[in-house]
Amino acid sequence: MLPHRKAPPVKARTTRRPAVRPLSIALAVTVSALSLTACGGGSDDSTDVKKGNDITVGLLLPDRDTARFEKFDYPLIKEEVASLTDDQGKVKYANAEASVSRQSEQFQQMIDDKVDVILVDALNSKTIASDVQKAKDAGIPVIAYDRLAEGPIDAYVSHDNELVGQVQGRAIVGELGEKAEKSKVVMMNGDPADPNTARFKTGALSELQGAVDIVQQYDTKEWKPSIAKANMKKAIRTVGLDNIAAVYSANDGMAGAVIEALQEAGASRIPPVTGQDANLDAVQRIVSGEQYMTVYKSFLLEATNAAKIAVAKVQGRTIEFAALTRETVDSPTAKDIPAMLVPVVALTKDNIKETVITDGVYTVKDICTAKYKADCAAIGLE
Repeated sequence: MLPHRKAPPVKARTTRRPAVRPLSIALAVTVSALSLTACGGGSDDSTDVKKGNDITVGLLLPDRDTARFEKFDYPLIKEEVASLTDDQGKVKYANAEASVSRQSEQFQQMIDDKVDVILVDALNSKTIASDVQKAKDAGIPVIAYDRLAEGPIDAYVSHDNELVGQVQGRAIVGELGEKAEKSKVVMMNGDPADPNTARFKTGALSELQGAVDIVQQYDTKEWKPSIAKANMKKAIRTVGLDNIAAVYSANDGMAGAVIEALQEAGASRIPPVTGQDANLDAVQRIVSGEQYMTVYKSFLLEATNAAKIAVAKVQGRTIEFAALTRETVDSPTAKDIPAMLVPVVALTKDNIKETVITDGVYTVKDICTAKYKADCAAIGLE
């Protein structure tokens, strides 16, 4: 059973970027502020449904290659919906397996099945707008999860994705130190169809441009590690294995592929490689020194708060909905969308205990298997 913890109190409505803070602290804070009177929230043209506990939340996730979706997001949302509805509410789940057309079909099926609210992590934020409109026409609220979908969505739950890129870029510059300005860096960006990719890239470039020499950049269709590996091989041939001082990788799946390409090319030492999502294999690579860092985004906070927002929306609890969505964001098709942006943390070998272990994501036993036992002992992870 995954741990059930309370979310931190929300802040006053603002469009400013939330500060990074340790999530182990954030997870310990109570949600008592949600009972207080709050202002605004919700789409102007949406009607609060005001249903009871017998509700169905439709959940559309984008792929199975990203380990977190099946291992954390879906079970956490399912558990939280049950908790909030005295075990009467249920989650209808579908995974698009990286197919935009399949996600559209699944979205339509949710509408046909008359779910009460849809949580969607869009594979393609632009093309999904027509599906969002269909749900709106059917009177079904839509909440964008993790990625900002276009169309008339009612709320957005994610992390500050530009800050994610900044944290990654800052980690590279900090690790390179005085050598940074003359260091050659390869950028392995995510899928250009994913709206988060541009935000990660913008944040990373704000730290890297002018601080290092960015020699190659690649986009990675559908975030596929196989494509990232092929592109990394191109970079090695173009730049030279020994000339690559660091690699910005937008997520952990690609980071693993980048490291494989470097190892297969004969690298005697792996340069700093970034990541995102705190996948178990990435944390183990950080323990062994193969991967420099990952961005830990609390799945617990994101998933449980998404469930809270969805249930509050369906049950017509406008004060709680407004209290949960104190931020606002803009998409290409909508302005001032109520949002919750969860803070992020740079995870390195120095703070594994204080992040994923303290927050109950992994145990020391999960991380320190036989292969990594000596590396774990070397950093005091026992």
